[in-house]
Amino acid sequence: MTARSEIKVDPHLDGPVAEKHYLPTAGGYALGGMRIAFGFYFLWAFVDKLFGLGFATPAERAVVNGGSPTTGYLSGVEGPFAGLFNSMAGGVVWDVLFMAGLLGIGVTLMLGAGARVGAFAGAAMYLFMYAASLPTVTNPFLDDHLTGAIVMVVIALIPASWSYLGLGEWWARVSPSRFLR
Repeated sequence: MTARSEIKVDPHLDGPVAEKHYLPTAGGYALGGMRIAFGFYFLWAFVDKLFGLGFATPAERAVVNGGSPTTGYLSGVEGPFAGLFNSMAGGVVWDVLFMAGLLGIGVTLMLGAGARVGAFAGAAMYLFMYAASLPTVTNPFLDDHLTGAIVMVVIALIPASWSYLGLGEWWARVSPSRFLR
């Protein structure tokens, strides 16, 4: 019997999952596609903030033009954590950590190598953004930041999501630690 922490993928399993440790091939591809989509989301945010491509960040506020990626969002935070986030706005350390986080999360999720660490970091970033958006406007509890954090945890906990459409199997062989997978 397979240990609970191992996941086996049966390419011939098309119907309902017979045992809890099997994942249909289509499910693996769906997880891989979801991982790549979220990776692109973070990587695009990094590129847009770095160069000010005019989507979320105008050219004059681009990092390469001396702009701060945290000022716009964090200086406008209201709610229970406003003091904390307002004080972080525009700080060089927070700017560097934010940009490094966007880049690292995006690259690890796009490649599937180190995706566990990238997904947990993505969940943490989403939770910080959730705290900054409180109180939520359209729902008393749930918003896109919280659902993004949940998706990141799913990606982090299901090893098949790293291997399908990615380098997760290779990374599992060469990574120095099980946690770094």
